[in-house]
Amino acid sequence: MMIFNAWLAVFAAASVAIPSSRELGKAEAPCRPDENGPAFIIDVVGLKDRSGLLKLEVYPANDDDFLQDDNILVSQGKAFRRLELAITGDAPIQMCIRVPAPGPYAVSLLHDRDSNRKFGVLIDGIGFGQNPKIGWRKPKADEALLLAGPQPKRSRIVLNYSQKFLSFGPVGER
Repeated sequence: MMIFNAWLAVFAAASVAIPSSRELGKAEAPCRPDENGPAFIIDVVGLKDRSGLLKLEVYPANDDDFLQDDNILVSQGKAFRRLELAITGDAPIQMCIRVPAPGPYAVSLLHDRDSNRKFGVLIDGIGFGQNPKIGWRKPKADEALLLAGPQPKRSRIVLNYSQKFLSFGPVGER
């Protein structure tokens, strides 16, 4: 009976899905005042306009996990962080996101212009660590890598937008 109960507990735990939540990865993400530790300070460059939200996300540094569903990453105990910021005012935008430990991470930045929490290829902007040329393809994880050290590291991400169905690239540095 004890073996059956143990098996039942394992089966029940394995079959419980983590509910989708836009809160996953957010509790650990924001930098705190005067905090030193592994983090990325991202200067956001090339906004098309000042509407909507910015969503900065940090993923494990491999192609299988890069841009993977957050529920899957969290349920597998993998690194995932998300920081959302409503765009206000005209000041330059800087976002600071903490990471679990020093090391490489794949980083993406979404300009969700209509605030629907989804990437709309014809509406929204997207950028990645190292600012790879995107065209119409998703970059590989190693093209979006940033290396976190023991102290916060400053980097710059340029946003890219659809260019009248012809290409996908920066619209300017605002």
